Order: sequence, then C-alpha cells, then structure tokens
Amino acid sequence: MVAYVVLANFTDQGIRNAKESPKRADAFKAMAKTFGVRVREILWTQGRYDIVTIVDAPDELSFMSLTLSLGALGNVRTESLRAYSADEMTKAVGNML
Repeated sequence: MVAYVVLANFTDQGIRNAKESPKRADAFKAMAKTFGVRVREILWTQGRYDIVTIVDAPDELSFMSLTLSLGALGNVRTESLRAYSADEMTKAVGNML
C-alpha cells in the first residue's frame, strides 16, 4: 500500500455547505473503497488547511483516480503528499551513497 497525506481547502461551494462536511466525509470514505483506498483518518483543522486526511492506496493510479473524482465534486481543492513509514525510510536511507 502507498500512504498519502491529503491537505484540503474548502472551495467557495464547499464552505457555503460546510454543515454537510461530515456527511461528505462519509461519502468520501465510501468513494475511496471503490478505488481500493483505505481512509485512515479525516481531521478538520484550523490554519492553512481546512481538512487533513491520511489514506492508504493500493497504487498511485488508484489514488489519482480518487483525488480527481473528489476534486470533480467541487467542494475541496487538495494537495497530496506521498508519506513513508519508518521502515520505508530506513530502507531509503540504507540505499544512500
């Protein structure tokens, strides 16, 4: 599985319908399952980003399809970060020259 941190900001449409955000989060979890993506956590935040989500995807294309589908709904704009576990990082630094 490939881990990602997804940083999201409400669009104008999304903030107008902020009361529906918890329901939209449930819908996102269901959508993610159709792509084989597991949603570990969804957190609403204060500061630069409105929502932080952590997901595990079976591959990069599944994740890309999910985020494009999410963006097409028009409620959030996202920025995604590939995340590495401690084991993955240990392997990466072990390969350093």
